[in-house]
Amino acid sequence: MKKLFTTFAACLIAFLIVAPAAPGQSPEAEAKVIALARQLKLTPQQEVKVLPILKAEAPKFEAIKNDPSLPPMQKMRQLRALHSENAAPLQKILSPAQYQQLQAIREADIKKAIAKKRAGG
Repeated sequence: MKKLFTTFAACLIAFLIVAPAAPGQSPEAEAKVIALARQLKLTPQQEVKVLPILKAEAPKFEAIKNDPSLPPMQKMRQLRALHSENAAPLQKILSPAQYQQLQAIREADIKKAIAKKRAGG
């Protein structure tokens, strides 16, 4: 039974990784989600639960990040609000260390995105 579950989980993960990105989601955003999953060293069970959450969040993150009408501080607030929307389900799935690592990665991404926009990139 355990082997069957492991095989099923592996197939589902492969489907989630190979499946086309959500409408409006760039291949770059898709790659970032997969890289993030690897950085967090997710178990197959965690991947099945976490990847859909992160994939759904990615296009919203990109839209806020690339909105030229928003000043940097407003972008930062909106990005943090977006991340807090998924905080509870992610905390239930991830270990405390994984969640802390995710928060650090997200904060670094926000700061990098704001710095890039300020520099004119």
